[in-house]
Amino acid sequence: MAVFSKSIKFQTNGRDDVVDMTDRVEDVVSDSGIKSGTATVFVVGSTASVTTVEYEPGLVKDIKTLLGKLIPSNVDWAHNETWGDGNGHSHLRALLIGSSLTVPVVNGGLTLGTWQQVVVIDHDNRARSREIVVQIVGE
Repeated sequence: MAVFSKSIKFQTNGRDDVVDMTDRVEDVVSDSGIKSGTATVFVVGSTASVTTVEYEPGLVKDIKTLLGKLIPSNVDWAHNETWGDGNGHSHLRALLIGSSLTVPVVNGGLTLGTWQQVVVIDHDNRARSREIVVQIVGE
């Protein structure tokens, strides 16, 4: 069993910025040389999440609308009172979606549907430097 890990750093605009990471994650899988196993994508930080979606402008807009309705930014969240940074909604949105994703690796590639991309969503209330860690386990 082999394990291969790589960190990828990138910039976001915050405010539920949806960033397509599929090509970068696929590059890590290719670099690993692992043909069969799993790829785990983990976003470092408590105000971002990782998932799969059809990455297209309409759905990106819908994601922002949905998150704004489910967890509004204009609520006086207790976190904001504690830290005064105004990003309580960011933490809640991140916990709703989650910080990691596991995708099967088959024949040396990610097993994704035609319209399925790996994305990071930065929920913070400002632009950020972000990092994901991609770890491939298999043979």
